[in-house]
Amino acid sequence: MASYLCGIDIGGTFTDCVIVDGDGAVTTAKAPSTPHDFAHGVQDALKVAGAKLGLELDALCAKISMLSHGTTVGTNAIIQKRGAKVGLITTRGHNDVIHIMRGSRGLTGHDIRLVVHIPESKKPDPIIPKRLIEGVSERVDCFGKVIVELNEEEAEIAIRRLVEKEVEAIAVCFLWSFLAPAHEARVKEMIGDIAPGMFVTTSYELVPKWGEYERTAAVALNAYIGPLTTGYLAGVARDVKSLGYHQPLQITQCAGGTISVERAMAAPLLTLDSGPVAGVTGSQYAGSLMGYDNIITTDMGGTSFDVGIIHDGKPAFSYTSLVHQYAYYLSKVDIQTIGAGGGSKAWIDETSGMLRVGPESAGAEPGPACYGRGGDVATVTDADLLLGYLDAENFAGGTLSLDRAAAEAAIKKIADPLDISLIEAAAGIVKIAEFQMADLIRKVTIQKGFDPRDFVLFAFGGAGPVHAGVFARELGVAKVIVPQRETASVWCAFGAAAADVLHVHDRVNMMRSPFDVAEVTGLLGELDTHARADLAADDIPPARQRLRFSLDMRHKGQINEVEVEIAGPLLTEADLPGLHEAFVTRYERLYGQGASLPGARLEIVTYRCRAAADTAKPRLTRSENLSAIIDSGAKRPARPVFWSESSETMDTPVFEGEKLMPGNSVAGPAIVETADTTVVVHPGQTLAVDAFGNFELSLEAV
Repeated sequence: MASYLCGIDIGGTFTDCVIVDGDGAVTTAKAPSTPHDFAHGVQDALKVAGAKLGLELDALCAKISMLSHGTTVGTNAIIQKRGAKVGLITTRGHNDVIHIMRGSRGLTGHDIRLVVHIPESKKPDPIIPKRLIEGVSERVDCFGKVIVELNEEEAEIAIRRLVEKEVEAIAVCFLWSFLAPAHEARVKEMIGDIAPGMFVTTSYELVPKWGEYERTAAVALNAYIGPLTTGYLAGVARDVKSLGYHQPLQITQCAGGTISVERAMAAPLLTLDSGPVAGVTGSQYAGSLMGYDNIITTDMGGTSFDVGIIHDGKPAFSYTSLVHQYAYYLSKVDIQTIGAGGGSKAWIDETSGMLRVGPESAGAEPGPACYGRGGDVATVTDADLLLGYLDAENFAGGTLSLDRAAAEAAIKKIADPLDISLIEAAAGIVKIAEFQMADLIRKVTIQKGFDPRDFVLFAFGGAGPVHAGVFARELGVAKVIVPQRETASVWCAFGAAAADVLHVHDRVNMMRSPFDVAEVTGLLGELDTHARADLAADDIPPARQRLRFSLDMRHKGQINEVEVEIAGPLLTEADLPGLHEAFVTRYERLYGQGASLPGARLEIVTYRCRAAADTAKPRLTRSENLSAIIDSGAKRPARPVFWSESSETMDTPVFEGEKLMPGNSVAGPAIVETADTTVVVHPGQTLAVDAFGNFELSLEAV
């Protein structure tokens, strides 16, 4: 009986589906997302995929051996402010932690104006209003010693008061509870007795780390998206089971792998950013087959531009996340995002008179002006159309005809005030967007000690390959990979299908050098035990279990921590000099040669275990037959394209990407089109199809 791998990724506009058969053949499908009930969009995408394979929906589901699903339900709930009504129970006297926030108010360097002029910024709307925050008497000190026992009478009154106010979820976060979790555990038990079925999240289970504000923000956000996400995931699990899928449903998570649907329902915060992270996962897998250890991943859709880094074959991680200005601690693949997508709006700054692009997007409705759905504001996609990058009659595989006149009318509103031509305005819009993307990649690479010239760049998403030739060239990158040609537009769904099962366990316990090896080994041993128990619960046999251990370390008295990998949970005194050297190497990569203090005492802050299990993978096969001869059927009629390099419009060759064969090569300027994306090959660049069927764009300075 045939067996399939299936990856599904929900976006704001489309739900993407990738089906991989036993021979590694990939079938892709898209269906419009259904915000009223995203589960319908999932079924629609599966139906489209099944139709391509000649299978009814139930027959397809019965043949799927693993279904990995990435969801934006939680992210959308936060963006659209439609999460649950949440109550918070915390240590008496610390009720206002989540409202006080940090001094930065969750601002990042992506909006320099607000950072420099912080009085112009403001705090986000409270995710939990003060009237729904209850303080109860209890106290644990910084050593994990209980100095005030939990007042259960106060806790019961607090719970009943929140229930009377009709909260839909309750978050529990006490001071230093990650060192002594008994009080939080007891309150959770009491909530279960008083309000059965209430969604409850505790900080010691979700984020057992120090940082009272960040822990409180994490449980608040988890509770905020909990009921909605749980309901959705439970519905999807029921639907696919009723259609004949009998394996455990896996959900992609922000740490780079998948977790069981039960774990995702308990900790939906883990699903935030899981879509873009799946793109990194797919790139890591494909890169390992192609021999690329250093990869910059770029995902450009309609609304955003997401960047990730893979170095020495491993994704870069971050441990502080930001959502709606709320910062929280969670181990995740480091994804940096700006509002630069195909739908990003162009506008003129009234103060400076300068042309700007983004971060506001036209979205799916009405979308860019050229979509003909009522939009009248110029976007990057409108500019791409006017420049000739896009074919008005063959956009999205011919499913949508683009309105050039509407795009011209929208861009005229930009061109006239600036006293420039339509083409100049379109070229300016595109160049600004591309340079913003290049700037973000510089922040992700150079500011973290990486030289982008040492990397290849993967470009995916519907709009990524259109612009990669420019922003990669600006960085000095020599090669761009558009992975698996037409699959590039659904690459995050491919990444979901390629993801391993993964559980991440953290434990905070500050220790200063000289380190007590026995205590360090004991803490790592506890993580080892918990991790193996999680994998066993996923029916992963010991032979398939892979555990990686690391320590977050810093100079004594400093706050900048770096992650240092270690060989395993068993350390000896002989390992300590090597641990110190590994810290110095990692620290100076991030902060500059000589930045570390020779002979300074060190601190271990966090102990971490990543427990993974290999899953079946899509097989990307290498073609042994390479041909330089381009089939005549791959050539389409040439069309006028404006090239900024020469500031002129010229008739440019156009090729059908699906008909280019491994070994084929196209010299720029040229346009290569697939059903769902377009690759723009600028003058001086060359596009080739490699042995794995990827588009390989070689860049030269012009």
